Amino acid sequence: MTMNQTIGSAFNKTTYRLSGHGPRNIGMLMTTFHDMDENTDSDMYGKGKLIEQFQEKMAEFLGKESAVFFPSGTMAQQIALRIWCDRQGLRKVAYHPLCHLEIHEEDGLKKLHGIEPVLLADRSRLITLDDVKNMSEDISCLLLELPQREIGGQLPDYAELEAISAYCHEQGIKLHLDGARLFEILPYYGKTAAEICSLFDSVYVSFYKGIGGVAGAILAGDSEFTEESKPWKRRHGGDLISLYPYIISSDYYFEQRIGKMEQYYEGARQLAESFNRCPRTATVPEVPVSNMFHIHFAAPQAQVEQALIDLYEETGIGITSNLRAMDENSCYTEISVGDKYAELSSEQIKTVFSLLNRKLSLLDNL
Repeated sequence: MTMNQTIGSAFNKTTYRLSGHGPRNIGMLMTTFHDMDENTDSDMYGKGKLIEQFQEKMAEFLGKESAVFFPSGTMAQQIALRIWCDRQGLRKVAYHPLCHLEIHEEDGLKKLHGIEPVLLADRSRLITLDDVKNMSEDISCLLLELPQREIGGQLPDYAELEAISAYCHEQGIKLHLDGARLFEILPYYGKTAAEICSLFDSVYVSFYKGIGGVAGAILAGDSEFTEESKPWKRRHGGDLISLYPYIISSDYYFEQRIGKMEQYYEGARQLAESFNRCPRTATVPEVPVSNMFHIHFAAPQAQVEQALIDLYEETGIGITSNLRAMDENSCYTEISVGDKYAELSSEQIKTVFSLLNRKLSLLDNL
């Protein structure tokens, strides 16, 4: 046991990982330029062949008329909701209490756009059709996040999703998809991205999560909607003189990984099954519906951290770089399966879970 070592520093020293695609270092960008012609023209303030071709490619993949590349999803989603509110003449939108806009964006939607959120469902479950039907306030737009990250990446049944979409369209409520992890849920639903996106008026997808690019996002919808998003992008400072490092890495890793989503999903299911056999451990959801899930430990954070640090030093295999306390006697972490999991042999996985079982069992005696 190494004294005073943090779980993060111990994780960074491991050779193998159960989660992710690997370190986010400069090398991941350099790789994307390896086969590029150095004379390729960059994009300029949102225009040019490089950005326009990628936008057209993603619009087709998502089944939408048009798409715009943004440097961040935070910017793209606030703009999408602003457009729908302006169209409807009503500055109210509805979303989950643990929506990214509510808990990670410093109230940007409220402070920058004067939009009032209506929180649907409670923090521990998904939004249902009944929640939408029973709203006491009129709204311009409903945002659904698929999967709902902060509760373990849960998903509604597809029939429920179709019913919510139909109801919103009947009521004149615009439906926006926070599809930060849209690509990762395609294997579970057994649908194409275009089929899922057809239920929504506007769609955002991320290129640094399951795809593993440097940064960047796409906002897609009909042509009128995306044209309206462009001046807002300029107002938000999103029209950098060039965005090509983000575009090139997004396109490169999209091509590298979009065909591996089934592999990542199956890996997550295998891992969750192994974690659920460990003492003091349960996954949320019990059976993952994408490549990501949460692991809940029924033990104090400090005790679980030390057990994991010891495990990393003994095996060279990392599980997570951080834990979050839920209360004084429990904690959790998030796993997102990517390329790194495939580097582990079945014997290594067997070894790491055998040791994890032993170390978590010893916590019963503390």
